[in-house]
Amino acid sequence: MTTKALAEFTSALKYKKLSGHSVEMAKRCMLDWLGIAIRGSQETPSRIIRETVVDTGAQTASVFSGTGLKASMFDAAFCNAAASHSLDFDDLHNPSIIHLACVVVPPVFAIGEAEHKSGKEMITAVCAGYEAGGRVGESVIPESYYFWHATGTAGTFGAAAAAANLLQLTTEQTVNCYGSAGTQAAGLWEFLKEGAMSKVLHAGKSAYAGVLSAYLSQKGFTGASKILEGEKGFCRAMVKEPHLEKLTDGLGKGRLKIDDNSFKPYACCKHSHAAIYAVKALCDEYHIKPGDVAKIKLFVNEITNYLINNPAPKNPYGCKFSIQYCTSAMLKNGAVGIEEFTPEAIQDPVVRDLMGRTEVILDAEMERIHNENPAKLASKVALVLKDGRQVERQVDFPKGDPDNPLTWDEAREKFLHLAIPVYGEEKSKKLCNLVEHLEKSKDFAKDLAECLAD
Repeated sequence: MTTKALAEFTSALKYKKLSGHSVEMAKRCMLDWLGIAIRGSQETPSRIIRETVVDTGAQTASVFSGTGLKASMFDAAFCNAAASHSLDFDDLHNPSIIHLACVVVPPVFAIGEAEHKSGKEMITAVCAGYEAGGRVGESVIPESYYFWHATGTAGTFGAAAAAANLLQLTTEQTVNCYGSAGTQAAGLWEFLKEGAMSKVLHAGKSAYAGVLSAYLSQKGFTGASKILEGEKGFCRAMVKEPHLEKLTDGLGKGRLKIDDNSFKPYACCKHSHAAIYAVKALCDEYHIKPGDVAKIKLFVNEITNYLINNPAPKNPYGCKFSIQYCTSAMLKNGAVGIEEFTPEAIQDPVVRDLMGRTEVILDAEMERIHNENPAKLASKVALVLKDGRQVERQVDFPKGDPDNPLTWDEAREKFLHLAIPVYGEEKSKKLCNLVEHLEKSKDFAKDLAECLAD
């Protein structure tokens, strides 16, 4: 039973079994997530979800339990997950094409605080969540990606695995947790056509489903025992011929999925990052300015072409999923951070002119590279200059990928840049220190409260 094998591994995972690298990666994933969640909480979609989901004490409807129960863990996971996915600045596990932090870490923070868990327990739960989410994603990628947003679908299993591990559920309980989570999995790409807000809802619902499923299972609620491999289970619902072997190949025999996670230096869809990095490298090497460029040619794989080949995005969110905008913004501004996606920035006439000079080309070589190694989201860029020269650069691993990683200093700088405008310098530095040394925390709730105290 494939579902049981995966549940058995994630439920049995303990801190002492983790490599030093896995521990460091888990903390880096949490730090990266926290900064994005803090800054993302200021975005309109995050505010709307928060105002809708969180009980502000109005008591407009009753929960007939006789206990006055508050579901703050569920609300917190939902809202923090949505916020952390609102900037498109969050991490990516390339082979599964899932933003795992935004669905795995919110349940861990919510349960960790509510249940007074230790830092070591939280680190372990994050590793368990990445393992399940990454494996389930790989089992249905790339075929399912045309319709289904993997963070919303396969990511639900990552949230469930993390929550189940942190609550120390048995293998049987974790199987039931997976069953309940999988039946809630959802997330369609149609929203991209209009730049609608649905993407953050996918993350929020995945995290919420993970927490809910774990607590239901803890109380004896059952779910499908073969939710992954079953005839009417998740994998076959996603694609006609799923890669079921990906669910268990090498399970427990080597590196964890979290060991090969990537992080974003650019606040936009990861499929544009190789091209953005190539543009930056060419501009730096040849001292190219926007006025020097006659044409931009972007050679991409099939997923990049159908997902972010958008020559005329109409709003900031649409620009995050336009490779034309992202590469033009890099050429003009030398950066593609959150400041490049304001309503004013996206109307920059120089950037819009460069977009009009940009051609996206579906390239057989880029597709071959991705098919041979799904971790390579490669692109090639050719800049045709007005003086007649053409300069080219292919990037297989942009900055932030495991083969071209962000350093701890760069991760810390990114966190502080995002957190300080919301929490101020003192609290932000305390939060950074807490996560960076999380294995020393005996009671996360107590230590978090000290960080946030006035």
